[in-house]
Amino acid sequence: MSAVLVEEGPDKGAVWHFGEPTKEQRALESGLAWADLSHHEIVAVAGPDRLTWLHSLTTQHLEQLTPGRWIDVLILDPQGHIEHQFFMVDDGQTSWLVVDPTRAAPLIEHLQKMKFRTDVEIRDASGEYAILRAPGLADQLGGPYALVPRAELVEMKKNFSSTSIQVGTWALDAQRVASGRPRLGFETDFKSIPNELGLLNKAVHMNKGCYRGQETVAKIANLGNPPRRLVMLHLDGSVVTVPATGADVENDGVRVGYIGTVARHHELGTIALAVVKRNTPLEAQLSVDGIPAVQEDL
Repeated sequence: MSAVLVEEGPDKGAVWHFGEPTKEQRALESGLAWADLSHHEIVAVAGPDRLTWLHSLTTQHLEQLTPGRWIDVLILDPQGHIEHQFFMVDDGQTSWLVVDPTRAAPLIEHLQKMKFRTDVEIRDASGEYAILRAPGLADQLGGPYALVPRAELVEMKKNFSSTSIQVGTWALDAQRVASGRPRLGFETDFKSIPNELGLLNKAVHMNKGCYRGQETVAKIANLGNPPRRLVMLHLDGSVVTVPATGADVENDGVRVGYIGTVARHHELGTIALAVVKRNTPLEAQLSVDGIPAVQEDL
């Protein structure tokens, strides 16, 4: 079957699936699948000060980042809310920041404002390089990933296809939801903080120097009581429709949160990531658009 494309949202135009989503998910889990993520955007940061500068701006410890190591990074606002999320890899000369579609421009605008006298060069490299989800067992970031010059993209896809099958975002989302990995704009809103989303000691390094928003992160981490928490919902699979991102999660008719990504998993059924009030009992019978849902803590 030919590719079925995503019709809306930030992944619009990307491959959704090839007609056999269960087969694709199993191949992805076994490490024998790859995916075309070339619709994502890439920001290049070059210059001798790039790692120390990015270290000071972000939630991650980047001063001694080893070339070739992929890492998940956040930039927060002064109140600790998540403003930017990206995967990053450094090759010894340039740091490559991979962001969702349409998010390169606002990230570049922010970085340019923070340059001051730092010796760094920032550019949109989306037309020069592309990102692929490479064959291999999934890591904590949903990779492995391959950063490929666009001039070599066709040949790289042929190489991957010689040993593995291509999958779409259906399989990738199912794996991401099952792994509890939040995505900016899906599991986040204007007041999301890393503590709520299970990102401490992952996208947030807890033993580094000061960065914007650190006071909020540290204070709530020490208290241990973020106002909300990320959960996985198991939705009633007998319902044909699935709720949209942002739909209300209710407990006895009272809104307690919102739903993020919904996925149909080949083993777990219809699952979703949701952000709910921390005091919502884990055993509570929830509903989303009238669809019964049970929580699983992450």
